Amino acid sequence: MADILLEANGVTKRFGGLVAVNQASITVEKGKITGLIGPNGAGKTTFFNLISGFMNPDEGDIIYKGQRINGMRPSNICKLGMTRTFQIVKPFPELSVLENVMIGAFNNTANTARARQKALDVLELVEYSEFASISAGALPVAGRKRVEVAKALATEPELLLLDEVLAGLTPTEMWGMIEVLGKVRDAGISIVIVEHVMAVIMSLCDHIVVINNGENIASGSPQEISDNPAVLEAYLGADFNANEVMG
Repeated sequence: MADILLEANGVTKRFGGLVAVNQASITVEKGKITGLIGPNGAGKTTFFNLISGFMNPDEGDIIYKGQRINGMRPSNICKLGMTRTFQIVKPFPELSVLENVMIGAFNNTANTARARQKALDVLELVEYSEFASISAGALPVAGRKRVEVAKALATEPELLLLDEVLAGLTPTEMWGMIEVLGKVRDAGISIVIVEHVMAVIMSLCDHIVVINNGENIASGSPQEISDNPAVLEAYLGADFNANEVMG
């Protein structure tokens, strides 16, 4: 039987008369990479905000490691082992890369030496050790994205939520990040990723959930999603070919 890490069931969020997320659900298995896709405005980031505690759902249950976390503060959810990145990365520009990552490490320790060592270990994992002493404010977009992931990993998550972490990267930078995410999974960290680059989703994910207008329209393996008529109509397009995307 699959080891379920996260379950969100029948989650709904309303903003006045607008239903941004409507009875949406997702199941995340331990050790897997789960993709969350859909058109712009589909409700993906709102769903992320609900799962990670930055918003409270109006309906539904969010269960992490068997515990209902509805209404729990993001900081407390982080201490349980779930953390996230954001679309717009905002490192502390006056601090070094290492110091930025240490901030994440202080989630689990007040000891500066331990936080420093954790940050160094994480920078090695994400293949960014050589930039440890550089000011974060001097980094290009790709570097800031890498530091954002490293900072999240330094909190020692079991589940990492990535919100368009590849947006704005060149193809070379993108595939470098994909390699890093594979290493993260190999280190035993489960991932949920929101992404529009289908080459990434199809090659990286074990399971994909598709939402449109805030509602689930499909879930399954990359191949099952690429063959689903509802997904092709709402998002991928009739000419989408998963084999071409995956190379």
